[in-house]
Amino acid sequence: MQMDTQENPTVLEQIAAEAAEDLPQGIGPLFGDPDPDAARAFFMEKSRAETDKRMGAKEAVERFITDGCYLAIGGFGSNRIPTTVVHEILRARRRDMAFLGHTATHDFQLLCAGHCLNRVDAAYIVGLEARGLSANARRVIQSGEVQLCEWTNHALSVRLQAAAAGLSYGLLRSMLGTDTFRRSAGKVVRCPFTNKKFVALPALWPDVAVIHVHEADMFGNARIKGISVADLELSRAAKRLIITTERLVPNSAIRQDPTRTSIPYYLVDAVVHAPFGSYPGNMPYEYFSDEDHLRDWLNAEKDPEEFARFLDKYIYQVADFNEYLQLCGGLDRLRELRDLECLADG
Repeated sequence: MQMDTQENPTVLEQIAAEAAEDLPQGIGPLFGDPDPDAARAFFMEKSRAETDKRMGAKEAVERFITDGCYLAIGGFGSNRIPTTVVHEILRARRRDMAFLGHTATHDFQLLCAGHCLNRVDAAYIVGLEARGLSANARRVIQSGEVQLCEWTNHALSVRLQAAAAGLSYGLLRSMLGTDTFRRSAGKVVRCPFTNKKFVALPALWPDVAVIHVHEADMFGNARIKGISVADLELSRAAKRLIITTERLVPNSAIRQDPTRTSIPYYLVDAVVHAPFGSYPGNMPYEYFSDEDHLRDWLNAEKDPEEFARFLDKYIYQVADFNEYLQLCGGLDRLRELRDLECLADG
């Protein structure tokens, strides 16, 4: 139906004004392609077979985490972080990776120690919460070695939600008018229904994500106890997904209570059995964080030469994560941390 411009001049004027409006956009770099059809083409080729996906952390890194890839890590702060795999990333000397800096603490500290990154979508990095700032991560960021794009934690969650839904962008309001928006890669758009302004956030499909869970079977059906933060969205947005798990359980246990499955097998590419795999971070309901060892990290970082020796001792000169745990006190220390978590849990 042809519009009568004489009867509806205000409608045409509004359309013309909106088209000519110069809406703000952030100046930050965009890491990754937000095209949902490009992501869809990848996922169409991904196997959904129910196969045995068990492998060691070293093999998982060799197969799925490459130089230059975009890496995302699950958990929240120092809770439920896949330290086992991050150590292997350092030993594999991975370089030039992009990183999802969403509530990142010791994992970011580790990746900066290994000089693994050159691009970071940053919301929470460098700090280890109440423990203080990572001196080395701060040096790495301030040196310009890493290119940053700034977001809020919620913004990064919305970007993952958009990807999980197969959309090219998500929306929020909270970044409007902030310096964080100015340093992001977001764009202000107008709602076609209300004409109100929102921030459009590009969808994010990480090349690979690593999520530590409480239980998983050999196919990748995974259970998370407690808060999941953005891990459910991350598991559905990531092109490749490595699960590290405190316990391997039989598939029959999964089938007996399927409602407890947080992440289904068809999203998963690798399952790594990693008891105490979040150490020195906290694993809710399992063991408390090793505050003494985290303090050792922060103290060692103050002097670059001392820190190099520290990294050799705890990362580069050990064969695997189990040897690292032995260096940090072994089973006796881990039992102490388990008892502390049980006390905290009431």
